Amino acid sequence: MIVGMMALAGTLAVGALAARAKPQGQPITLRVEVVERNSAKHSSASTTRDDSNVVVWLTPVNDANEPIPASRTIPTRQNLQLLQRNKSFQPHVLVVPAGSTVEFPNRDPFFHNVFSLFDGKRFDLGLYEGGASNSARFDHPGVSFLFCNIHPEMSAAVVVVDTPYFALSNRAGLISIANVPDGRYLLHVWSEHSSVDELKNLERVIVVSDATRSLEPLKVLDTGDFKLGHKNKYGQEYTPIPDAAYKRP
Repeated sequence: MIVGMMALAGTLAVGALAARAKPQGQPITLRVEVVERNSAKHSSASTTRDDSNVVVWLTPVNDANEPIPASRTIPTRQNLQLLQRNKSFQPHVLVVPAGSTVEFPNRDPFFHNVFSLFDGKRFDLGLYEGGASNSARFDHPGVSFLFCNIHPEMSAAVVVVDTPYFALSNRAGLISIANVPDGRYLLHVWSEHSSVDELKNLERVIVVSDATRSLEPLKVLDTGDFKLGHKNKYGQEYTPIPDAAYKRP
């Protein structure tokens, strides 16, 4: 009897280890294609296509497609950076979990500024010289468009999500979201070139299982709504100033 119980206990232990060992890190993959209103305009050679910087993220839902509150704190990511280099933000789009802090190192030989007056997070890091760095914490979900108060050509976006399941498309439009457990999710999409309504229409509920790790392709409409033109942080037109005026003496 005792031997039988020990054997049963051993079997259960092995089964528990096997269950824990079941891979949960299988990625969800899909492809996005950015198309213009006149689709013929996007029939250019594949070498000139660029379907990058489309964000896709998944939030858990129940059988009634209602959001499921996170059972634990979503882990933030470390060493997140948006470089200021060659009068540009690098990368142009950064996706972070809510609560993450992003560093903004200045790698140019003159002063820069980082500010955002949009819904994701409103902040102004002020002027700081080349070689210096500043940071901002992104507390809640949303999109922050970032600019420099000196150089109007500089722009970037920080997309803050309330889930650990997200990814950014590469130039070929490929997306891979790691470590997604089986279950039901609401799929969200963001692209700076699409309208809010268009992006809302792309949302859909998906069921993730061993048999559904590859999703159907998505077509993201470029509505032309996003414009690089913008005012400075005071709501005024930019005044051209030579970089020499913002170099450290």
